[in-house]
Order: sequence, then C-alpha cells, then structure tokens
Amino acid sequence: MQVAFGAGIERVMGPLIRFQERRGKAVKFFARIATQQEKRTRQRNPFQRYRPGPQDVFVMTFAKSGTNWMMQIAHQLIYHGKGEYNHLHDVVPWPDTTIMPFFMKKYAIPIEEANHWERSPERKRVIKTHYNWDLLPHSDQPRYIAVIRDPKDVFVSNYLFVRDGVYGSAMPSVDTWFDLFLSPHFPLGGSWAVNAAGYWAERHRLNVLVVSFKSMKADLRGTVVKVADFLHIRASDSLIDEVCRLSSFEYMKQNDHKFWIGQLVPWRKPGSMIRRGTQGGSSELLSVERQRQIDRHFMDELSRLGSDFPYREFCDVLE
Repeated sequence: MQVAFGAGIERVMGPLIRFQERRGKAVKFFARIATQQEKRTRQRNPFQRYRPGPQDVFVMTFAKSGTNWMMQIAHQLIYHGKGEYNHLHDVVPWPDTTIMPFFMKKYAIPIEEANHWERSPERKRVIKTHYNWDLLPHSDQPRYIAVIRDPKDVFVSNYLFVRDGVYGSAMPSVDTWFDLFLSPHFPLGGSWAVNAAGYWAERHRLNVLVVSFKSMKADLRGTVVKVADFLHIRASDSLIDEVCRLSSFEYMKQNDHKFWIGQLVPWRKPGSMIRRGTQGGSSELLSVERQRQIDRHFMDELSRLGSDFPYREFCDVLE
C-alpha cells in the first residue's frame, strides 16, 4: 500500500499539480478537493455519536500549532510524569483519522479502545482533534484545551511538514500553498481565522482553556502550571519540573519518533514532527511583504467574522 501511495503521489499527483500550476488553476484544483473533504467531514463526523465524559481532555488546534506539545504536557500531568508509550498515538486517540485516507486510518488508537485512562492516576485521557469547535461534541463534563499559533508560523511549519512527510517532490510551490492558505478552502483545516474565532468564542466556558503558542514558548513552566490547575491536578514542584523536562523542545526533538507520522513512502525518509518549534520564524519561507499580507488578511477575516480575538496578543504583527 505504501509503494502504491508513493507512486501515486510522485507519478500521478506530481505531474498533475505541475500541470495545474502552469495553467494557473492549482488553487482551484486543491480548493475543489478541500471542499469535498469538508463535505465528507460534516457527513461522516466521527464525533457525531460520541458522548464525552469527565475523563476526556480534548486538545484542539489548527494543524501545526503545537498540538503534540500540548498533548505531551496534558498526558504527562495525567500520568504524573510517568506516561510511557512507543508512540503518543498508542495512548492518545485521534478520531479525525477515521475518515482520512487509508494510510492514516490506523495511525492512532481508536477512541473505543483507549481505556488506559481507567488506570491513570488522574483517571483522564487526552483526545486530539483539528476540527473546528462546531464539529466537536459539547458537554460540561470534559475539558477542552485550544492552542492558537501565529498563522505565519503555522504556514511555514505546515508547508515543510507536508512537503517532507507526504508530497515530497510533488509538493506544490510555496506560491500555490500561500494562495491556498489565504483561501477559505485550505486543504489542511480550512480557514485559520474561522478556527481561531471559534475556539476563542468559547473561552468563557469553565471547561475551556485557550492558550497561545507564543505564551507556551515564553513560559513553559507557567503553561504547565496553568494546565495542571485547569485539569484540577494537584501537581508538586517536582512533578511540574518533570513535566517541563518531558515537554521541552530538546526532549521531544530527541524523541521525535514518538510523535512523527511515520514513513509513508518506503524510499523516502520520514519527515520530522518536531522540527524547530519557534515563534516568529516565518521568514524561513515568507518575505516581509507576505508576512504582512497574512497579518492583514486574517485580521480582516476576524473582523468580518465579528470576532474579538486579540490577534496582536497571540501573533507577532509586522507593521
């Protein structure tokens, strides 16, 4: 299956993408695919019949916004710094994958099999999702943690992750990906503004915590303490220290194989999941003007949506 997937990407999708780019139709091509994905997600939403309980801790993000980082923090707090696994998704279900392409269907433990929480010190479990708030099961019983990252950094991390881990030489150009990112039908999550506005609007719920990636980088220990308090975990200083160690960039980078997506194409090295984890590093792919364009676009989009999301607080705005 992996050989067929790799051949399909490089021998079919690659030439097709290049052809569409030469015609100036690549954005419309991907937008059609994304629209179909969105329709399928709403029709087959894996959360439709799920009733969350007090054991559930949803970590919800736009893709490439610090998801693994927050999951590691929450999981290690729940297991008092002793959360062992070969891969994080051996213990963290990701229901989104049930309607993804075949190569992702067995990537994470199914939610109905993830009963390890019954033996955890805090009797809780982490559930991952990249879905917008309106697609999630809502209840007063579980906890919801949203991480929101500067879209400029999201774009760079997203592009390099998809290029290195999935498309390889078939990856669309930065220009194509940039135009898609500013469209409502970005293939990996749709609109960043819609996602951020949706999470932010729920911040007043007692069981919702909204965290900025920027604040996590600035104060990891403060973030761990905040998450522990939010989950009602009485964490000693030594436990906080250990969770900080286990969720440090150095530890997670050294143990990248515990978080990565794996080798999708046999003849290609797996892409790294933990790459740089920086705030404000978007100049790696984006010119200053394009960084400004992203800022202007999403601030305008948030205003159009009627959201009071504090963009300048969460993001490094280029004037």
